[in-house]
Amino acid sequence: MNDILPIVLSILAALVVIGGLIPVLLKTRRNINRYPGTRDANDPEIRSGGSTAVADRTGTIERGTPAGVDVEGLDTTTVPDDAAGLETIPVETPLPVAGRLTRLRERLVRSNNIMGKGLLALLSSDRIDESVWDEVEETLLLADLGTEPTMQLVDALRERVKVLGTRTPEHVKAMLREELIKLVDPSMDRSLNVQRHADKPAVMMVVGVNGVGKTTTVGKLARVLVAEDKDVLLGAADTFRAAAAEQLATWGQRVGVPTVKSDIDGADPASVAYEAVKAGIEQEVDVVMIDTAGRLQNKVGLMDELGKVKRVVEKLAEVDEVLLVLDATTGQNGLNQARVFSEVVNITGIVLTKLDGTAKGGIVVAIQKTLGVPVKLIGLGEGADDLAPFDTEGFVDALLN
Repeated sequence: MNDILPIVLSILAALVVIGGLIPVLLKTRRNINRYPGTRDANDPEIRSGGSTAVADRTGTIERGTPAGVDVEGLDTTTVPDDAAGLETIPVETPLPVAGRLTRLRERLVRSNNIMGKGLLALLSSDRIDESVWDEVEETLLLADLGTEPTMQLVDALRERVKVLGTRTPEHVKAMLREELIKLVDPSMDRSLNVQRHADKPAVMMVVGVNGVGKTTTVGKLARVLVAEDKDVLLGAADTFRAAAAEQLATWGQRVGVPTVKSDIDGADPASVAYEAVKAGIEQEVDVVMIDTAGRLQNKVGLMDELGKVKRVVEKLAEVDEVLLVLDATTGQNGLNQARVFSEVVNITGIVLTKLDGTAKGGIVVAIQKTLGVPVKLIGLGEGADDLAPFDTEGFVDALLN
């Protein structure tokens, strides 16, 4: 009897362990997505066994493991605006893009802009000698314009002042405006690549370091696209920052945009991004926007992981746009960030936040000159609609008023 008891206890212990593992194993094999919008008749519900059925507004989709992608332990959910456990948020109507541009321009004009005012004062003086040109250079450098663009602008201004010999404020302002517009470069293509392909959505990744406002920018940009009548889906691939997915889902709810997120802390970001694009293809949306985790540009492992996210997404669809979010107040440090990110993923555009008309406005020129990448969007405030497409002439006019 004593010999049998240990065997019986061992068997019971094994049964308890197996019983505890069964729910975990079942959960890892299921990815459940709830779709918030009405699905078309040609949008099938794909089951792991290969069968299909049409899903209604609250329908679910069960998926097997995507080929070549590690989604072990991943449970992604597309969050509808009436999802259980989330506070119901009224759907808002975003401001038209044209209205944003006017409002942002007015705010920049009213701000404390020392760059344009300082240059106009110096160049309108009765006598422009070497000391004045030194002050012009210093003003431009303090505005984070960068050494090469500063010298280029100063040389052009010297030549024009010498030839024209004028000092009237009107002529100086017109001259300075022309040269600044050349530096900011209106020939750059600042349009967003958000046109849906024949059978797939446009895919946009948003990247940047911690604290620049990436998730907020994704939410605000979703509002810009919704205002342009785009059908948008968000992917919460920032799985490391606490509450990042919930924050993004809240932004989406405010404009009726669904969010694909993981219910598991620390889930693989590449897998979440994959599932977001897959859901976007099935839902026939126009744009899938993927919010990535904040990366430190000097951490090789984290930057490599960002490259992995892009490679995994490209198993399903081409990445059309990679936007780098930079805090304009960081100045030249932002330029260093841009260089490193451009080496890991092909940056197609810059979003400058906190561009409130301070001396840091010159970073627009510095980044574009260094990387050849245009600034496509600017943010001048904390409001939901304080993000707008970058307009070259409007920006320069705001600096000089």
